[in-house]
Amino acid sequence: MTLQHRWHRCAVSAALAAVLAGGGLAGTLLTAPAASADSWRDKEYWLNEYGISAAWQVSKGAGVKVAIIDSGVDGQHPDLKGAVVGGTDASGAGDPNGQKSIGAKPEHGTLVATLLAGRGHASADASVSASPSPASGVGPDGIVGVAPEAEILSVSAWLGSPNPAGKTDQEQIPEAVRWAVDNGAKVINISLGSTSPDWPQSWDAAFLYAEQKDVVIVAAAGNRIGGNVQVGAPATIPGVLTVAGLDRNRTASVDASSQGISIGVSAPAEKLVGGLPGGSYEDWAGTSGSAPIVSGVAALIRSKWPDMSAKQVINRIVSTAEDAGVPGKDPIYGYGILNAEAALTADVPEATSNPEGSIADWIRVHRRGDLSSPTPGPSAKPSSPPAALADPTVPVAKTPTEADTAVPATVVLGFALLFAGIVAGASIHLTRAYRISRGLREEPRTGGVEVVDPSTRK
Repeated sequence: MTLQHRWHRCAVSAALAAVLAGGGLAGTLLTAPAASADSWRDKEYWLNEYGISAAWQVSKGAGVKVAIIDSGVDGQHPDLKGAVVGGTDASGAGDPNGQKSIGAKPEHGTLVATLLAGRGHASADASVSASPSPASGVGPDGIVGVAPEAEILSVSAWLGSPNPAGKTDQEQIPEAVRWAVDNGAKVINISLGSTSPDWPQSWDAAFLYAEQKDVVIVAAAGNRIGGNVQVGAPATIPGVLTVAGLDRNRTASVDASSQGISIGVSAPAEKLVGGLPGGSYEDWAGTSGSAPIVSGVAALIRSKWPDMSAKQVINRIVSTAEDAGVPGKDPIYGYGILNAEAALTADVPEATSNPEGSIADWIRVHRRGDLSSPTPGPSAKPSSPPAALADPTVPVAKTPTEADTAVPATVVLGFALLFAGIVAGASIHLTRAYRISRGLREEPRTGGVEVVDPSTRK
């Protein structure tokens, strides 16, 4: 994922771009081979190597809704049939159900969705592929996601190019987050990002709303090849679980990752596969793919423990990650490499707070605001009528006291004495001037005045 242009805190638009590694698709458009569609399944190395297949013995995400805020999800893709249970369009340019592929990278949302909650499919040729397992509902061919029994809410947003409907990123993203929360999402995946760590202030309330409603938000860290040298918003927002990218050897990806103190966990970002709108498949790369892998694990946890809080879900994921890089948390791997099996089976002490921070605390410190209770959405009606203004009152005049009148009297008397002194001084000065003038004579050429003794006058 890359950004088409940078934003600053007070910028008019936040200009996000939903893109893949390198600013484009990592491979050429490929169609699934008719006789061996499961060859795509064989490419999903992360299912076994990152403990996901083992985690399925505990949970497959049933009963959990995951919102994907992206370019729209094609719910008719063979691997997503029955998975998309709702949606909306935040852009004004898509379909009301959020399933129209829009924006600069229209295929992006479907790639993300199949990686997160793909269900595979049964081949039309019964002699080639077996039937889907009735117990799991997962077909033997195509892409199977990390949480194949989770349900998808598709929230389409127009990003990466001018929106023909005119709605800006500042409007679309908070609207999308709020809608997802209000429609039952327990996990929100945002595989979008920017090259700036700052985010518009207009996003504060929406992310605070999600935090207070106990929703897990997972975001991609960004890709160096796309210009993301450091993690950019929304992955820098406190409370969001930020995901960095790994290469095929489980080391930090040079191109398909970024770095920053907000990174919480690392997951595969290279040699990924996913579905495209219309039913075909694609090889791709980027933390746009790392994020849905982690979102899928969050869905597995929330399915296993429905009452577990969002902060505990995030804590499970980061606490069970395998440490990598320098000991402890670091800006390359975060807390370490994702281990889905451990996240579902390990004995994890309860956390007192979200390891990734709190947007509520951040707002109080940096915005000087107090948003301790959920902020209602734009369409919410006031819960009570506005308070009536009190009747105006006229101040009662006070009776003057000696202290009130003493000062003005003193001032008047002082000015009177000063004026009398000026008049007396002027009179004396004029009298002396008149007397002296009778004994003066002027030197016409020099303009000087010479004093002459009157007794010498003739």
